Formats: sequence, structure tokens, C-alpha cells
Amino acid sequence: MGGTLGTALVTGASSGIGLDLSCLLARDGARVVMSAGNEERLRRAAVWVRQQWPNADLLVVPADLGRGGAATALHTRVVEEAGPIDFLINNAGLGAAGPFAGTDLARALHIMQVNMTSLVELTQPCLKGMLARRRGRILNVASMAGFVPGPLMAIYYASKAFVLSFSEALAEEVRDSGVTVTALCPGPTTTGFQKRAGLAPTRSQNSRLVMASAPVAASGYRAALEGRRVVVPGLANKVMIQALRFMPRSAVAAAVRRAHHPIVPARDGADPRDEGPSR
Repeated sequence: MGGTLGTALVTGASSGIGLDLSCLLARDGARVVMSAGNEERLRRAAVWVRQQWPNADLLVVPADLGRGGAATALHTRVVEEAGPIDFLINNAGLGAAGPFAGTDLARALHIMQVNMTSLVELTQPCLKGMLARRRGRILNVASMAGFVPGPLMAIYYASKAFVLSFSEALAEEVRDSGVTVTALCPGPTTTGFQKRAGLAPTRSQNSRLVMASAPVAASGYRAALEGRRVVVPGLANKVMIQALRFMPRSAVAAAVRRAHHPIVPARDGADPRDEGPSR
């Protein structure tokens, strides 16, 4: 693959899936632009990538996608410093646990800004450039959550449904254009998201559906290179998605609620690489 990947922008690149995707891109010779909201964590992540791939062509661009206009500013800066974006990976994402009525409204709107608004704001200028050049890839990190309603994480699940639908629609719009759009829909993934979202350990975190971030990233990366529209990593997750089609939506919602019910108090401490969003 080598330099054929061109310039790749990865949001949420400081940990988890985003960090693993950055490593894959660096391995294959892309110019990798790593972006995240926490500059200190982001720079530590970039050091880690360079330790794995000493010849990596990396650019670190901190950006808080929870702020209006931040995505546009990020796109402008990346194009100025690294050239046109050939591979966009929208990985940044946030979540919050608990009943919606008890959720701080400002936090809910902040999640929507990061998970949906900034994703759209960043995708459109990148897509326009790709279409003009008749080549490019977009990988949007959605979730298995996008297929079902999510009691006790209602905003997060709804935002991932948006990402999935948006990605599939764009994939059809750009068919035969030389540009591809892929939605990565992982199940529960060990990236530290649970702690950041305020989640105590739940049944879903102890299920056979849980995967490490590295194979999830590899699955999404392969799918994007192959131009596939939707990928669900893991055999158990694929089976689960198919089974959900035959269940009443009310039953699915009830099952999701049970899965998110805390079983023990949350523990402090997380792996240094596991500080970003999960799915």
C-alpha cells in the first residue's frame, strides 16, 4: 500500500480505536494527522506510534470537537499543513450513562456536537475534495448501538444510529465516484470509554461480545481499504445483529436496559492507552 494512502486524518486518535488506526496507517506509509481534544494525551499517543514505527510521518493537531466551528478549523489547518485529506477517519465520540431525564442537558448537547455535528462539519469539505480528485476513503466509527435503542445511554445510541444511517446514505451517493464511505460498528470495546462515560461495570462489559480495540481497528481498516459500506467486527457481534432483526423493538430496548444496569461500583484506574471513547 505504501504512500498510496496519502494524507489521513484520525480524530479521537489519543487512545483506543483511534490510536490503533493511527498505527495501521503509519505502518502502511500514510501521512497521519492525529487529532484529539486532550493535547497532552495526544502527544503521548504520537510518541507511542513513533516508537512502533520510527519512520512514521506524523502531524499532531489538537482540536476540541465539542466546540462549534472546531471541525472546520481543523480541516483548514490540516489542509494547510499536510495537504488534501485522502483518508478521513471520524472516530471521536463521547457518551454518558444514566436516565436521560437526569442527564445534564449541556452534557447531552456536547455529546451530540462531538458525535454528530462535528462529524458532519468535517466530512463535507473532505468529501468535496475527494470527489473533485475522484479518490478517497471515509471511515466513520459508528457502533452496534446504532442498530438498537439504548435506554440508560439514549443520546449515545441515537447519535450512533445517525452516524450509521448518514454513512450508508453517503456511500450510495458516491457510488462509482472513486470515493468510498464505510461505517465501522463495533460492539463493546475495551478502550476506557466506560470510565469516561460514568459507567460502572455492567453485564454488557462481561459478555462474549467484548473485543479489544486493536482487532476492531484492524477490521474497520480492512473494510475501508476494500470499500465496504458497513462492518461489524467479531463473529458473535455479527450473529447478534442478525438475531436482533427477529426481535420486537420493545424487547430489544428492555434487553439493552438490562445490559446497562450496573452490577458493582465503578473502579478507579485505567490503562494509559485506554483513555478515549469506546463503542
